Amino acid sequence: MKKFSFFVILIFNSLLLLGQAAIEYVNPFIGTSNFGATNPGAIAPRGMVSVSPFNVAGTKNTLEKDSRWLSNPYVHENNFLTGFSHVNLSGVGCPDLGVILTMPTTGNLETDHLKYGSTYGNEVAKAGFYSTTLKKYKVKIETTATSRVGVSRYSFPEGKSNILLNLGLGLTNEQGASIKIVSPSEIEGMRNVGSFCYFKPNESYPVYFVAKFSKPSNEYGIWKNTRKYKGIEGQWMPYNGKKRLYKGYKKEIIGDSIGAYMSYDFKKPTQVVVRVGVSYVSIDNARENLEKETNGLSFDEIQKETARNWDELLSKIKVEGGTKDDKTIFYTALYHTLIHPNTLNDVNGEYPKMATRETLKTKGTRFTVFSFWDTYRNLHSLMSLVYPKQQSDMVKSMLSIYDESGWLPKWELNATETTTMVGDPAGIVIADTYLRGIQDFDIEKAYRAMIKSATQLEKNALRPGIKEYTEKGYLTTASTKSGSVSTTQEYNTSDFAIAQLAKVLGKKEDEKFYRERSISYRKLFDKEFNLLRPKDKDDLWITPFNPETGANFQKNLGFIEGNSWQYTFMLAHDAKGLINLMGGEEVYSKQLQKVFNIGQFDMANEPDIGYPYLFNFVKGEEWRTQEKVSKLINQYFKNTPEGLPGNDDTGTMSAWLIYSMMGIYPISPAEPSYTITRPVFEKITIQLDSKYYKNKQLIIEKKGRGKIDKIQINGKTIKSYFISHASLVNGYNLKINLQ
Repeated sequence: MKKFSFFVILIFNSLLLLGQAAIEYVNPFIGTSNFGATNPGAIAPRGMVSVSPFNVAGTKNTLEKDSRWLSNPYVHENNFLTGFSHVNLSGVGCPDLGVILTMPTTGNLETDHLKYGSTYGNEVAKAGFYSTTLKKYKVKIETTATSRVGVSRYSFPEGKSNILLNLGLGLTNEQGASIKIVSPSEIEGMRNVGSFCYFKPNESYPVYFVAKFSKPSNEYGIWKNTRKYKGIEGQWMPYNGKKRLYKGYKKEIIGDSIGAYMSYDFKKPTQVVVRVGVSYVSIDNARENLEKETNGLSFDEIQKETARNWDELLSKIKVEGGTKDDKTIFYTALYHTLIHPNTLNDVNGEYPKMATRETLKTKGTRFTVFSFWDTYRNLHSLMSLVYPKQQSDMVKSMLSIYDESGWLPKWELNATETTTMVGDPAGIVIADTYLRGIQDFDIEKAYRAMIKSATQLEKNALRPGIKEYTEKGYLTTASTKSGSVSTTQEYNTSDFAIAQLAKVLGKKEDEKFYRERSISYRKLFDKEFNLLRPKDKDDLWITPFNPETGANFQKNLGFIEGNSWQYTFMLAHDAKGLINLMGGEEVYSKQLQKVFNIGQFDMANEPDIGYPYLFNFVKGEEWRTQEKVSKLINQYFKNTPEGLPGNDDTGTMSAWLIYSMMGIYPISPAEPSYTITRPVFEKITIQLDSKYYKNKQLIIEKKGRGKIDKIQINGKTIKSYFISHASLVNGYNLKINLQ
């Protein structure tokens, strides 16, 4: 029997290496270092809840979180764990959420996280599963999740044990919570969160929870950490180390640094399963989410179902060839793109209305976490190609936000508008989606919403400085504290999207107007540098001007989070216009190459991530695209914790990798086409949704080695390195032949 079992395992592992189970190639530790801001916690696809190890609160205690700028609950290099947070963000650049922490301990009760925290080992992370062992307590933790419920299984040794629920810890910039013990096996409460990126300090909101324990506790209670009062200044100071314990207390307690505990006295090693249901509407909804998604199901059954859901989605793309590491970074990237945007509504369809948080109801999925400044460039077009039903629901969610607030979202988070970053990006996504054939939403409403932000001159929530932009065609440093040039470019991209949509809707005058306005950035082109340059309120060039200033978050009047080198080539919809401005294809190619030569290309920076593909606009220079894309994949994307070039930006960097490894890239947002490079894999099969596409699948094949020699669609050679979305999906085979 042993020989037979070994043989079966050997065959199974061989099948995995052949790509039979996509989920087996997911490594959630990728991106947990090098500021990738991902975490290895258990999450269901598009889940509201994720159960992440929380190891960023092991230093000086000010507001009960690490004093460094941390936007994620887990950093791979850290080794001091203080619990498992249940609502988290993945791949974002600013802190929020990271709250509702549970933590198993043994021995006497301790409620100070710096004292009860523990080192850990034996980490295992898969799609929908995470496990580790706390060295201090010899407790094994296993976690999984449904869409709205986090499920943890704690394996305790014999003796005294505790399960803590800490509402003081978190990544959020807000404080305030309430907690109540309902019974020896149930806790309910609320944690206040918000003020994402510190931009809106008054924008806070509640997240509700219900926690149920599979075994009733022998003893339970609540703790409240006190703060001392500084009389002269009249300020409350942070937690000073004193705490009050309320043993057996079953009334609600409200405060900042509060928590509850369940204590046990196990006569033998025992497992306890903790289920935490979450809602942004109410405690009752959190309880309903918990009951409907997990009632009657064991930990193993929940994990198995979540794994099945993950594998079904990941298997929409099948890759053949390449190494095991190639497959791992590819499928992990696909996994990362399926985390955000995520679900906001409860199982009964209820969700909080934008800003006012009144309770509304949806029939479909109401999505949230729209990091559009990042994702409009590639992630949503990938969703349109591979998961069009999800993308359709995302657009419908955007239009619901417009109905509720009067504006399309900019950087929406849990029914709040954070106004993070610049531009007017939601309309770009809507236009791009519609033009790719995903059209089962109200396009006229969408068009009205796009026109509103493009024309309303006063109190424009999406386009600050719109009046000057309308009058001059660009912003000066007088209308914005930073990013006058880059914001102009973002508005140009949005105007191009309107023009593209106006064309297919038969609105000819609009098309002409917005197409002309979409290239107004040209007025900021300075021939002295052959680059874009900011102007002051008198329309004079800003002097002195260093085109390299502004990288690495340095202040720059003309560019936000970047510099002139990293922005000048951004508008691919006018690549030919920029070629003419620069003096022709040869000069353009040399100037673009210079970005790489002088070290100004930043793989982690959205405005320039399309740069490697721009050489395809110059005949004879396409080899540079192939060379650079291959080099960037090998240099920045690895099967290691630091295997992302930086912040994943809710899947944007991962989407870049997915496209690049498949050999196609959507270089110009709102222009439904792809430019072509050399794929990593020998064969890529994309399963197409029959509701949106006529063919069952799209196959991309690579033949030979070296540079691209010939490109064929359905056996017919095409001379261009560009192919329309319609041609790609209506065909069935793209063959890229190499020399």
